[in-house]
Amino acid sequence: VQLQASGGGLVQAGGSLRLSCAASGHTFSSYAVGWFRQAPGKEREFVAAIARNGARIYYADSVKGRFTISRENAKNTVYLQMNSLKPEDTAVYYCAATRTIYTWFRSTEYDYWGQGTQVTVSS
Repeated sequence: VQLQASGGGLVQAGGSLRLSCAASGHTFSSYAVGWFRQAPGKEREFVAAIARNGARIYYADSVKGRFTISRENAKNTVYLQMNSLKPEDTAVYYCAATRTIYTWFRSTEYDYWGQGTQVTVSS
């Protein structure tokens, strides 16, 4: 499966952005999808994940209550709605997919990765 992340940009603190992860090449509904982010000089970290049918959703504590992950399998797309953005949310955001997952926050369990989209939050 090929993944294309989009929707990043520059926003002021307190603002919102919606990221999209569009998939092609395979039956998207067969894949769990996660969002990760990587800030300069830091390791890639888990942000959110959603099961194949959307029945299970997970968030990092740092974004819980501010970010919402959702998916539209008919459109082969997963979204990450980001509200109340903070400067510490600044990072390159990546979407990733996998058919089988046991530990949702572990990046090594995801087999396919998009190219990343830059999110910059100014104070």
